[in-house]
Amino acid sequence: MKHKTKPAYRIETERTVLRCWRPADAPLLSAAIEASLAHLQEWMPWAASEPKGLDERAAFLRAMRASFDRDEEFVYGIFNRDESAVIGGTGLHRRDGGNCLEIGYWIHVDYINRGLATEISAALTKVAFAIHRVDWVEIHCDPNNVRSASVPRKLGYTHEATLRKRRTTPLGKVEGTMLWSLFADEFPGSPGAAAKIRAFDVLGRGMDVGSEE
Repeated sequence: MKHKTKPAYRIETERTVLRCWRPADAPLLSAAIEASLAHLQEWMPWAASEPKGLDERAAFLRAMRASFDRDEEFVYGIFNRDESAVIGGTGLHRRDGGNCLEIGYWIHVDYINRGLATEISAALTKVAFAIHRVDWVEIHCDPNNVRSASVPRKLGYTHEATLRKRRTTPLGKVEGTMLWSLFADEFPGSPGAAAKIRAFDVLGRGMDVGSEE
């Protein structure tokens, strides 16, 4: 069941700004991807088609914005606090099979090992439960990506299973996928519930996420 919600177009965490992409972000996103390309191509299937030209990048961001406005997919850019640089990408993705959203993320190579993926995933976990009112949230990751797998573990997610031979990696290997989940009744006692965030709707109005601002 898909609940009609007014999504958060902007989320502020302690160190970052997450916001809906704009076509004008194409140069900043291209710079971040090109700087991180070798790192991303090891783990992210979409990176196999990189680098892209600015026109193609802008068209992609237009499509992401349209999908966001239609309440289909909620893909965010991760920016530093003054929004002068893209330091990654993330999103809340709808999946079949229930009132659930999946969190995905990637971090600029110069910003890894700083806990940013955990900070961002905590924020989106909170938004998923407080704003979208989902029954559960999932995170999927490559079992070989130790840094990525540590994120749901730190946030109190349960490792449900490692699904075997379910995907082909960017390097052409057939690998499994780790499935992590957190349910609504587990969220209040999880680390994500304590995340200090601010969320804003499309008009810039503050949204209730159950935390102090």
